[in-house]
Amino acid sequence: MTNPFVYGEIVPDEAFVDRDEELDRLVADLTAGQKVFLISPRRYGKSSLIRQALGAVSRYGALTIELTVSSYSSYLAFLEGYARALAAVETRWQRARGWLTEAMSATRPEVRYEPTPAGTGQISVAFPLVRTARDVNRVANDIFALPGRLAADRKRTVVVALDEFQAIVGFDGGGVEQALRAAAQRQRQVGYVFAGSEPSLMERMIGPRRPFYKAGPVMRLDKIPPGVFAEFIEARFTKTGIRPEPGLGAAIVDLAGNLPYDVQRLAHETWDDVRSGGGRRVGLDDLHATLARLLAEQDTLFEAVWQRLTLAQRAVLRAVVLQQGRELLSADVRARHRLGGPSSIQASLAALIKQDLLLKEGPQYVVVDSLLREWIARKTY
Repeated sequence: MTNPFVYGEIVPDEAFVDRDEELDRLVADLTAGQKVFLISPRRYGKSSLIRQALGAVSRYGALTIELTVSSYSSYLAFLEGYARALAAVETRWQRARGWLTEAMSATRPEVRYEPTPAGTGQISVAFPLVRTARDVNRVANDIFALPGRLAADRKRTVVVALDEFQAIVGFDGGGVEQALRAAAQRQRQVGYVFAGSEPSLMERMIGPRRPFYKAGPVMRLDKIPPGVFAEFIEARFTKTGIRPEPGLGAAIVDLAGNLPYDVQRLAHETWDDVRSGGGRRVGLDDLHATLARLLAEQDTLFEAVWQRLTLAQRAVLRAVVLQQGRELLSADVRARHRLGGPSSIQASLAALIKQDLLLKEGPQYVVVDSLLREWIARKTY
């Protein structure tokens, strides 16, 4: 039987939890041609929400393009990937090549059809004649105009999803933001979702004196309500013939810090352990046995993470775990955990956030990986 819990990849329809309000709002905005900014910490299910939204708008007749900006090592590589995704909307190879070649005025693209091991094949786009920054900017202007042209040519709404959008600032300073904003704001039949998992950077990108300031609505993704998530977990166990002990769903959500990725991971691994043992019931003892196994498997990795930290950062990270991320600057907490002064603590917190070990939720600091949190609580002093 297939494990009903999915993590580490885009969650399919049957494993997608809640988010009804967010999904409805995102679909409505995108079909109306809005330029939406979706801001979410890592592991909150942002990419799965985007995929659900694209599926919904495509059922309404929209053409969809999806791209992960952080996958590209350069501005030109990103532009080639963007052009390839746009051309791939046309399923006939010759028409796709002709459309893209005709639409590009700055330089002639090299468009090829490359077979894949699966036998389906894919379009490859390159710009071998582009060598200078000026050439790249001209190509960018052409490509950023393509969604609008596609919508006009096909007489259909087009929706573009640029995931991990914050990575775009590394390509060309503010120039790429300005060029993309200038093109997008002229495309009334094109909806955009600019999604990012580094909230502080995304907030700066949409702030005053930046090209995307007030360019469109902003959605900030919160955690799934814990009660809803707990019910979902228990229902999925039950559906596969494994009866959960009362309170199991809530325990999984609590241990995983209510982070969607971590909740699905802990439920997935617990289901695997129970299923492999031939069990028909699952309880708290099973959950804690799975947790102990996962911590043992991750021990070497977590030890390496711990050793890379300075002594001050270790002390602050352990205090975050034991204090549940609150009141770290108070005199009592500083004395209890032998921390330095407020400025030293703040410097350590900033470093831990930069290393993607912590994130800030309002006044509270949270360890990004719930397994690392448990390891710190059990293994460090």
